[in-house]
Amino acid sequence: MSTSTTTTTQQTEQSVRLAGEQQIPPAATDEKFQSLARGNRNGTLKLPGIPTFSDPHQKRQWMKEHMAAAFRYFGKLGYGEGVSGHISMRDPVLKDHFWMNPFARHFSTIKASDLVLVDHEGYVTEGGAQMPVNEAGFFIHSEIHKARPDVMAAAHTHGIYGKTWSAFGKPIEMITQDACNFHGRLGVYEDHGGIVLSAEEGKQIAAALGKDNIACILQNHGLLTVGHTVDEAAILYSMLENACHSQLLAEAAAANGVPKRIISNEAASYTAAAAQNPHNFYTEFQPEFDLVVGETNGRVLQ
Repeated sequence: MSTSTTTTTQQTEQSVRLAGEQQIPPAATDEKFQSLARGNRNGTLKLPGIPTFSDPHQKRQWMKEHMAAAFRYFGKLGYGEGVSGHISMRDPVLKDHFWMNPFARHFSTIKASDLVLVDHEGYVTEGGAQMPVNEAGFFIHSEIHKARPDVMAAAHTHGIYGKTWSAFGKPIEMITQDACNFHGRLGVYEDHGGIVLSAEEGKQIAAALGKDNIACILQNHGLLTVGHTVDEAAILYSMLENACHSQLLAEAAAANGVPKRIISNEAASYTAAAAQNPHNFYTEFQPEFDLVVGETNGRVLQ
């Protein structure tokens, strides 16, 4: 094979990868990720982590199945409220397109075939379900995907604890080990311009998320999480929702004279260094994915 042919082949292989995937080391060689579990003595039994695909169409189907399972997971946790809430996922075939949930469809009923493919202007295209999508959702998610090429998926709903804590307009404190999953990587959007029906509001939310954060608290609105996989975005959302719940309980106790003990910055940083890994957050969601598939007898994948 000539040098030019080799270069072209490498460029082609590179082009089928999702944005941001180049920054993720393979799971087998990711020492930080592998240190989370213990295998056999000869070191051949390893955590699988995020799978890789050579065919972008095959990867698209796999991603849609996991996205549908994420919605079912959100439905089980009660994150749906009317037509509010959405998850977006960058398409691996058409790089300027992304997938969203159909408007006014309950999270608990969504299957892979129900997902909608929209173009960079938010219009529904062929290739996915032919149903409208949430206008506010498009303005939020499109600006996030523009600003953060490393982000594969973004999740936002109106969970009761997240939106309640958001009224304070400040981040959560490191009061539990699980809260440390967000240490140093949680933004706050300290404004609320009403329902998001303009690109400008979406841009401001993307700016508040920042270039490295994995989550953002939207004041008087709710929570937003992002990930290298839809699995990561989904599990981070439930983790942050639970952290907000814990924070509200702790604030209630503190208001009655019970002092809080905050985890030291050193300990929080140490914990975050181990947890904040795309393979780890992906793996955190897999028990939920398997449970949803089992509970639906595989219908969620259809």
